[in-house]
Amino acid sequence: MAKKTNNQDLMDKIVSLCKRRGFIFPGSEIYGGLANSWDYGPLGVELKNNVKNLWWKKFVQERDDMAGIDAALIMNPKVWEASGHTGSGFADPLIECKKCHERYRADKTPEFLCSKCGGREFTEPKMFNILMKTFLGAVEGEKSAAYLRGETAQGIFVNFKNILDTTRKTIPFGIAQIGKAFRNEITPGNFIFRTREFEQMEVEYFIRAEEWEKWFEHWRKQMIDWIKELGINTKKIHEIEIGDEERAHYSKRTIDFEYEFPFGRKELYGLAYRTDFDLKNHFKEPPYKDSDTGEEFWPHVIEPSLGVDRSVLAILLESYHEEKDSAKDGVSRTVLKLPLRLAPYKAAVFPLLANKPELVKKAREVYEILKKPITQSSNYPITVTWDDRGNIGKRYYSQDEIGTPFCITVDFESLENNDVTVRDRDTMKQKRVKIKELPGHLEKFLKNS
Repeated sequence: MAKKTNNQDLMDKIVSLCKRRGFIFPGSEIYGGLANSWDYGPLGVELKNNVKNLWWKKFVQERDDMAGIDAALIMNPKVWEASGHTGSGFADPLIECKKCHERYRADKTPEFLCSKCGGREFTEPKMFNILMKTFLGAVEGEKSAAYLRGETAQGIFVNFKNILDTTRKTIPFGIAQIGKAFRNEITPGNFIFRTREFEQMEVEYFIRAEEWEKWFEHWRKQMIDWIKELGINTKKIHEIEIGDEERAHYSKRTIDFEYEFPFGRKELYGLAYRTDFDLKNHFKEPPYKDSDTGEEFWPHVIEPSLGVDRSVLAILLESYHEEKDSAKDGVSRTVLKLPLRLAPYKAAVFPLLANKPELVKKAREVYEILKKPITQSSNYPITVTWDDRGNIGKRYYSQDEIGTPFCITVDFESLENNDVTVRDRDTMKQKRVKIKELPGHLEKFLKNS
């Protein structure tokens, strides 16, 4: 029977599994680490790339009303002045413990108790801009100051005319981007949920002002569909209407999609109606001209914003299960029931015994067969792995723990009948499949996933 763990216990197990199996490592660990810095390992980068590739396919490649972009991380500082990010609209209230000088966000410190020293005396709040500052050139100074981008959206807005001129898109249409953003958060934490360096998947969808409600609802439904595609239980998703006093300075309406994380209900994604705020700040003259009427205007914008790292965390939390295997006298196994299209490896190939050359040779033949057909014909990035460590039972459970959907074993019967055993991750049921039919057998499941 499947068993889901809860709260901090679950988070501890996720963090442990991620490091132990090569999903996510603490950043700069051999030098003592760097607070709230994380590196994606061999399996983590595959999972992360699968999420990004699926998003790009769904929201860019499969739509005629979308164009993609990959803008620079460092932009002219005037961009951030025009967008309002250097002002108070992109700042957090900061307080400091008078005893140990630890700093906190004033609005995120319950009962104003210092978690480091237990002190209760704090300075008065002062605003702290969270853009990360850097310097260009050989000499540091205000003339050489620049910023790491605080969001990916501004790279889209400043390239609006360039994209119009080169794609000939007409409203309504969107511009999409996946990329890193940086914020000098005062209180990051909860593993990869809140970090100073993070990755966003964003769309800026340009519309006429009078149609904003229609397109807002369109993108709300698109985001719910996306959440379902990731295998996230929609019962754990809560749509929160953000009030006037809490919305970003550019937004006329914002919905947060909150997820029930073990550490509480927190924002997973956001959907905002940015009006024409950004384009008006960047373009003094209307940047869009209707080809039929000749009307010139500043388009309004709907922005679905989705965090890559938070997506990965929610997927891991949803997929993590601990189960009892009745066939093994109640011995438990840990399994990541990842959606097939997101799993880092789609299949693992084993020889039943690693010390039998004839089995190893046959298994290697199967491995090479699978690498080419699946990779060439699948709609999703496909990876097949080889595993000959330990006994067959340990290999099964090892692959279960990293979410590999299928384990393929070459045994002595395979030498006579040219078939293999295919084991399903979720049910643990096994089936004999002819080697020549194996690529089609796996692809059938992957295409329907």
